[in-house]
Amino acid sequence: MIEVENLSKTYGATQAINNVSFNVEKGTILGFLGPNGAGKTTTMRILTGYIPATQGRATVAGYEVHENPMAVRENIGYLPETPPLYPDMSVEDFLSFVAKIKGVSSGDRTDKVQRAIECCQLEDKSKILIRKLSKGYRQRVGIAQAIVHEPPVIILDEPTVGLDPRQIIEVRNLIKSLAGERTVILSTHILPEVSMTCDIVTIINKGKIVATDTPNQLLERLSSNSGYEIEVEGNTETILSPLQNIQGVKSVKVQPLIDRQNRHLIKMELSNSDESGKDIASLIVNQGLGIYEMKRIKPSLEDVFLQLTTTESKEDQ
Repeated sequence: MIEVENLSKTYGATQAINNVSFNVEKGTILGFLGPNGAGKTTTMRILTGYIPATQGRATVAGYEVHENPMAVRENIGYLPETPPLYPDMSVEDFLSFVAKIKGVSSGDRTDKVQRAIECCQLEDKSKILIRKLSKGYRQRVGIAQAIVHEPPVIILDEPTVGLDPRQIIEVRNLIKSLAGERTVILSTHILPEVSMTCDIVTIINKGKIVATDTPNQLLERLSSNSGYEIEVEGNTETILSPLQNIQGVKSVKVQPLIDRQNRHLIKMELSNSDESGKDIASLIVNQGLGIYEMKRIKPSLEDVFLQLTTTESKEDQ
């Protein structure tokens, strides 16, 4: 549905993106993840025909962005970081206006506006002026204007920035409901957004793609960095060496818990994904120490993101 090949954009001496390539299959939610200034918004603006690329090709719904910009725009619903709303119009009137300028015929306009309102759960707000809505509802109106002409591709740039936790959950659920018939690109720098919403993750850093995979596959890259944190009571000096001799244990660190007398926190890193928990717990108990808490530590998407972007930064240096 979307094909991006060797896309680059230069502003004077500054290269915003450099040879960016990725594909998005129909019905997929792609998380376009990167820190601020990584090139996410530049890529989104090129895909929507807002700005031209310096070099490379981008195809949306079978149309090349630079050769057929109007056809591409007809097949895309776009929500920029700041929703393009008219605050003195009601929700229904605004969506009707947007549908008209997006080429929806007068005979279909009422039905499509109503479907967009229902999809974004705006039925109770349809007659209210947009300026009177909360930020969360204004964001819903922004998504509604992106889908009112029922495009096959939807591009959302930072759709949950500035929302409270409840609003974020509601917008996440709305985005997930859009997938299937539609292909969605979700541009964000918020890591939980990607892991809870997206099927595929593309990570961009300093204008370059550093990884593309499913969230689970990206986590498997760091499976060797899992470990345990164990809160124990007693003398830990006698167990350091035996713990390090357990197969699969990479390192053992012990730190005293200042606010708890005679208690320590043992941090263990495993060199592989072997389940060593039973052996570790047995050794500690057999050495006469009490275990108050033992929890498995696994890498998160944040760990993957930090590793990939840090590695890329060091290579550039």
